Amino acid sequence: MTRRFGALGATLLLVAFACAVSRPASAQRPGQPAQGADKRDRVVAAPGTPFNGKAYWQSAAQCGGIYFKVGTFYSEEAIKAQVIKPDPAAYEKFTRSAQGATRNATAFFEAAERFLIADRKITREEAVLAYDPISTAAGDRAKTLDAALQATKPCPDLYQTCRATYPQACNDNDALAD
Repeated sequence: MTRRFGALGATLLLVAFACAVSRPASAQRPGQPAQGADKRDRVVAAPGTPFNGKAYWQSAAQCGGIYFKVGTFYSEEAIKAQVIKPDPAAYEKFTRSAQGATRNATAFFEAAERFLIADRKITREEAVLAYDPISTAAGDRAKTLDAALQATKPCPDLYQTCRATYPQACNDNDALAD
């Protein structure tokens, strides 16, 4: 890859890889419900938020899926700014935004994994299979960039609550820094 396509290429490669590995054939069984919350799950205690009373892993998966969708929207805009209607400043802006959204999605996905592994004593692979349908559904509900950005609004507070209560699970100091 040339240097000019380096950041965009890396972002697109990450998106393609994540899409390819996030849905293995075993996870594609139609009608198979996602794992629900059970008594082992730690729940969010944040009255007045959409996450109050939900399992942390489910809430983190939702935010991760939405941030992943935001990253996808920004990546698409970066491609347009690079190829369709060249605008180097817009390309840089959208690329940075896509990378930030990907970093945030990763922080939430890792938190969801950590909660599932610790609370339910399952493997990382099983954790990914558990949270993937929830994260995918949350991202799919956001049909536009504006809708996706609006859906992320409660996520920083969730991560801060998690970091304050369970710093071993939500330990990414760079998450949500933008």
